[in-house]
Amino acid sequence: MEYRSAEESHTARYLWPLVLSLLPKGRVFDLGAGNGAFVARLRAEGFDASGADPSESGVAIAKAAGLRVEGGSGDGDLAMRFGRFQAVTCLEVIEHCHYPRKVARCIHDLLEPGGLAVISTPYHGYWKNLALALTNKMDAHFTALWDGGHVKFWSERTLALLLTEAGLNVEHVLRVGRIPPLAKSMVAVVRKARRDDVPESGSKALPGRPTSRSAGS
Repeated sequence: MEYRSAEESHTARYLWPLVLSLLPKGRVFDLGAGNGAFVARLRAEGFDASGADPSESGVAIAKAAGLRVEGGSGDGDLAMRFGRFQAVTCLEVIEHCHYPRKVARCIHDLLEPGGLAVISTPYHGYWKNLALALTNKMDAHFTALWDGGHVKFWSERTLALLLTEAGLNVEHVLRVGRIPPLAKSMVAVVRKARRDDVPESGSKALPGRPTSRSAGS
């Protein structure tokens, strides 16, 4: 993706306040940091924040602002390069990824044992899809004419399955922006197991069912 400024994304107004309220103070890594706008916001809120993005223009803008944002994507071994963190964010990124399993595994590997990750992506569900169909907005929403646009469209179920498959425990899936049935985005709150939580060899832990609710509930 090409960036021309350090401007915040259009999702910042409704998404960032929720994400900031979920994160523990400490070291946070933003996967898919773009131009570094969210890393800058994290630092302004007192977090020790850094990140990575494959966009050369985005990384250049972030570095010009004095932010710790490096080139890299969820396809690579970022944990080997940058270490592990108390928290990882990946906001409005996974819908752009051709290989989301690699990204989910990267999030897992970037987390310390017991660490928290917050992953957001556009929300899709029955009532929202029905509203799009009834208002003749399906073409605009699922447009194939957006260069570099969305290539994956997630439901709460498929997002939770992806993250559970990567070894993460899905604690909540929240909805944000508009009323819950028509939410703009969903936010998965997941945690990496602590070492003491890892089952003994030969046994397999069954993932719990995530709690789905609106951000305001």
